Amino acid sequence: MQQQYNPLNKDILININGRLLHRDEAGVSPFDSVVQGGDAVWEGLRVYEGKIFRLKEHLDRLRSSALALAFKDIPTHEEITTQIKQTLEANNMFDGVHIRLTLTRGVKITSGMDPRLNTGGPTLIVLAEHKSPVYDKTGIRLITSSIRRPPPDIFDQKIHSCNLIPSIMAKIQANAAGADDALMLDTAGFVAETNATHIFIVHHELVKTPYAKACPEGITRSTVLQLCKQNGIPYAESNISVTEVYRADEMFCTGTMGEIVSVVEVDQRPIGNKDGGEVTQRLQSLFGELTKKEGEVLINR
Repeated sequence: MQQQYNPLNKDILININGRLLHRDEAGVSPFDSVVQGGDAVWEGLRVYEGKIFRLKEHLDRLRSSALALAFKDIPTHEEITTQIKQTLEANNMFDGVHIRLTLTRGVKITSGMDPRLNTGGPTLIVLAEHKSPVYDKTGIRLITSSIRRPPPDIFDQKIHSCNLIPSIMAKIQANAAGADDALMLDTAGFVAETNATHIFIVHHELVKTPYAKACPEGITRSTVLQLCKQNGIPYAESNISVTEVYRADEMFCTGTMGEIVSVVEVDQRPIGNKDGGEVTQRLQSLFGELTKKEGEVLINR
């Protein structure tokens, strides 16, 4: 699985602190904290027929991450929503759109790590692209990475930061192995997530997902747990070992970028059947129905 360039994005406009610039002109200062040290937080949003799914939850997480990093003058939900709406309107975007929302600590007066060098407030970047869910709905293949996800005493994953080097290194391993993505473990050897998504397994009709200790508090993850609760599907959060993955009846990943997609192979071992399994298919259907009826309307057509 490799994302491809979409010609529809050739002339998109990028919003940087309310200023709309052509993608080829858009630039962030070399003094910006995101360039200096990856000192930024981000969210992925998806637009369904003019509506952004779980917008408040995403903005809540963005603000929570920024507060944990002691950002100053964090934009309000309303201010950020206004900039998102402006960006979508400027690009005439309505459906099949993914938004990468980034909030950096801002521009420094001189290069350096010290946050006291930031005196001008944060930088808000709204990057909206024509982009359908990126994973093949027939299922993806994973390999187990040697790169571990850190625990909270090293780097708390509840901070949804732009420091993604461990995930990138795991993705490099997956690429080298000819797999779609990498399964990442925590320092105790339990499953944390993939390099890009949250993980669920199904065993004897019980849906299980790892505790949110060495993985972010996923919005799609929480939506799936909510759907299980509302529809009488047994579920649990627990430690999950790789052995449990190998013997699972079904396995699937969740995330805004790819929604819900089945995992059909881990470390060259088949998982379940090639159709993804009944529970996975049911949750995919329930999720699709939910995205059609829920969401904050930003664009009308």
